[in-house]
Amino acid sequence: MLNRVILIGRLTRDPELRYTPSGVAVTQFTIAVDRPFTSQGGEREADFIPVVTWRQLAETCANYLRKGRLTAVEGRIQVRNYENNEGKRVYVTEVIADNVRFLESNREGGAGNGGGMPREEAPYSGGGNRSTGNNSGGYSRGNQDPFSDDGKPIDISDDDLPF
Repeated sequence: MLNRVILIGRLTRDPELRYTPSGVAVTQFTIAVDRPFTSQGGEREADFIPVVTWRQLAETCANYLRKGRLTAVEGRIQVRNYENNEGKRVYVTEVIADNVRFLESNREGGAGNGGGMPREEAPYSGGGNRSTGNNSGGYSRGNQDPFSDDGKPIDISDDDLPF
């Protein structure tokens, strides 16, 4: 049996961070996912899918995701039910995310990123697999470009090649 879902969409509102009575972080947000076709009137339709994240991933999402941000969510579909105040059974279908990727930098910042998460750190996987995406080997934007060598050949030994 398999219960796996991958979605890419935009947040419809800022995530809501809460804590369970035992102190576990939980975040809820909704993403709008475009349907692959247009309506008879030529308009694009979207599905609004509720997403739940837990623990460290929940806190990261609450800190860095904002309304309108393009986001990829990987997880499983869960259906739960409860009895509301009127005694009616209510069914809720949601995605329990174990991997969230921030697909763009903070759009509010214009040329910069508005104090949000740096572009190099945008992808985040749950389960302790945090990827900074910074594979520059110590190169930062403030340093001189290590590949500007005035057109001279770069001497690399066979021992340095990964294959």
